Amino acid sequence: MNNNDQLSALRNEHQKVKICVSGAADTTHCGENALEIAKELGRQIIKQGGIIVTGATTGWPLWSAMGAKEAGGTSIGLSPAATEKEHVEDWGLPLDYLDTIIYTGQGFPGRDILLTRTSDAVVLGCGRIGTIHEFTVAFEDNKPIGILEGDWEMDETLKGIIEHGHRPNPKIVFDQDPKNLIARIIELVEKDKAEVEKDGLLKAVKVKYTGTGNDIRG
Repeated sequence: MNNNDQLSALRNEHQKVKICVSGAADTTHCGENALEIAKELGRQIIKQGGIIVTGATTGWPLWSAMGAKEAGGTSIGLSPAATEKEHVEDWGLPLDYLDTIIYTGQGFPGRDILLTRTSDAVVLGCGRIGTIHEFTVAFEDNKPIGILEGDWEMDETLKGIIEHGHRPNPKIVFDQDPKNLIARIIELVEKDKAEVEKDGLLKAVKVKYTGTGNDIRG
C-alpha cells in the first residue's frame, strides 16, 4: 500500500460500520455456550469490516469485545460512569478489551441512548431488562436491529414485543448464526448510508443550481 492509499484508508475510516452489541451483564441464564457465541459475534463484526461498540460492561458485551480484539479490531465502550475511577470503583466495570471508553456520566438510561445513537446498528444477544431498553431506543431511532437467536429467552421476548407492539419494522432481522446476522445487518446499514449519500448529493445539486438549501448559518 503506497502513501496515497494509506491516506485514503485513514480518510475513510469513519465509513466503517459501527455495530453496538447489547446483552446481559449477568449471563448465568444464557446457557453453556454463551461465552463462545458472544465472542464469535464480536469476531464477525471485525472480520466483516466493522467496529464494535458496547456499554463497557461485564458479561455478554465484554465477551463480544474480547472476540473483537482477538480478531484485531477496534472496540469502543460507553460507560454509565462519569470518570474512570467511578467506572471501576463505584460501578465495578471493566477496562479490558476496550480501545476507547467514553465516560457519559448518564447512568444506565442515558448511557443506553448515547450507546445506540453512536452506532449504525444494534445487535442483541442474551439479555435482561437493559437489553430491552436498548432495543426500544434503537427501534424508535429507526436503526437496523439484529437479534441473535439461541438457548436464551431474549429472542422470543423481543419477538413478543414486536408482535404486540403494532408497529411493523422492516429493519429487524433474526438469525441463529453470528456470521449471517452481521452480514445481514451490514447490508441494511449500507442501504441506509447509500440513501443518506443520495439525499446529500441531491441537496448539493439543489444548492448549486438554485441557490437554495438548508444552510443554518443564514
